[in-house]
Amino acid sequence: MKIGIIGLPGSGEKTVFEALTHNVIAEGQKLENRIGTIHVPDKRVDVLSDMYKPKKTIYAQVVYFLPGLQGHGKETPKDYNIWSAVRDCDALIHVVRNFGGYGFETPDPYKDFFNLEQEMILADLVVVEKRLERIELEKQKHRKIDQEEFALLIECRKNLENEIPLRKNPDFACAHSLKGFAFVSAKPALVLFNNEDDDDSLPDVTDITSKESCMVIRGKLEQELAQMSDEDAEDFLSEFNITASAMDRVISRSYDLQGLISFFTVGDDEVRAWTIKKGTHAVDAAEVIHTDIKKGFIRAEVVLYEDLINAGTYHEARKKGTVRLEGKTYEVQDGDIINFRFNV
Repeated sequence: MKIGIIGLPGSGEKTVFEALTHNVIAEGQKLENRIGTIHVPDKRVDVLSDMYKPKKTIYAQVVYFLPGLQGHGKETPKDYNIWSAVRDCDALIHVVRNFGGYGFETPDPYKDFFNLEQEMILADLVVVEKRLERIELEKQKHRKIDQEEFALLIECRKNLENEIPLRKNPDFACAHSLKGFAFVSAKPALVLFNNEDDDDSLPDVTDITSKESCMVIRGKLEQELAQMSDEDAEDFLSEFNITASAMDRVISRSYDLQGLISFFTVGDDEVRAWTIKKGTHAVDAAEVIHTDIKKGFIRAEVVLYEDLINAGTYHEARKKGTVRLEGKTYEVQDGDIINFRFNV
């Protein structure tokens, strides 16, 4: 899972990136694209690892991407396009400034949010218009065109011209024939209001908070927290009434936003978390591990995490009848522990 961090100049994208990834960006690296890969915190993995004492414990991972050039500064090349930089991301975090201070105007989160939203919509509209022009040329030459793609692009254009991001319509966001365009306004987006140190409340912008997935971060505090030792961090969390680090909270919301869940494989060699979409069938979950497992799929041996913990051991869970065999079309649930039976 790769998540792009975007925002208007001064919104604190760099601060948020450092808070999430514990990656400090040096002054001379500001113009470089930055990537931070972190483990997804999951207490269930910790418990399973304590139970099995495996040689390896592997958590699910999330990649945060910060474009080095945000596309608005004087040093930005004319041909630079921030939206091209984030098109391969699975989702976006839209950082919105909600803090003041020396050299800053009074924050206007409503205006800032919609300014960047309009840039995103315009970027997609340009892509749609160019593709429709090519299709029209193909039609004039009496060449066969993809009618589904053509119809969807027409509808996309209508929405974008009405300043409606494509993520608001699942038909556009999920359409197979539109995947190659990687529309930025179709990506799931988390709006992250970057607040003052002493403010943990959402701003009064109901037009945004009622329609978008939103949360607050006190960016500077979280940035400091990310650089601390575990002991100092614990005191810091208590002093500022922060119940969980930004990393934990943002990852959790990112998962919910994209409809992601985790299942686990366990054993003496390895305890591992795997990330899939809600509603994924067992045979497709098997492919996440290895294509051969999908090809030779026979059955999925499944036990719920809670059932295994309550039983104490896999053997006891089997005796209690909580270990079951499922077929290809079984929808994997969050927390399932699966042993795939296959033959190739």
